[in-house]
Amino acid sequence: MSTPATTIFSPALAARFDKLVTLYPVRRSALVPMLLYSQDEVGYISDAVVEEIAVRIGITPLDVRNVLSYYSMLRTKPVGKYNVQVCTNISCMLKDGYGILDHCKQRLGIGHKEVTPDGLFSLEEVECIGACCWAPAVQINYDFYDDLTPEKMDKVLEDYRAGRGKETL
Repeated sequence: MSTPATTIFSPALAARFDKLVTLYPVRRSALVPMLLYSQDEVGYISDAVVEEIAVRIGITPLDVRNVLSYYSMLRTKPVGKYNVQVCTNISCMLKDGYGILDHCKQRLGIGHKEVTPDGLFSLEEVECIGACCWAPAVQINYDFYDDLTPEKMDKVLEDYRAGRGKETL
């Protein structure tokens, strides 16, 4: 239950973590937010991230890994700069979510949980992303795209490849 002497995180994130653990009645409650912030900064949850978060919260690395293994949005391997998540849950499936997934596989030349050789894109099939009314839907990093067709998906991918994704606007 202490701050490590050295940290793998940026000074800003380390300070955020120091404050975050004081906001909850139980320090362990900060675990999921800390994992998400770590993933945003590091790119994935590495062994070093697990170790440092365990020290910061005062729990074992196994406790951190148990939580880490439960949440599908937490990654233990690096992904591409743009992580393309295609929803194939019931609403999206009925509106050709699998067609969009297959189109992305063909277009990017990669499969589920794979990364393009240039490291620009990764692809994964995911459960519901909460855009059922606008199916089929895709999330790229934290940006949502809905009511997709293969042609619309091509435009989205081209925009990201050219550095014009939503997050850059």
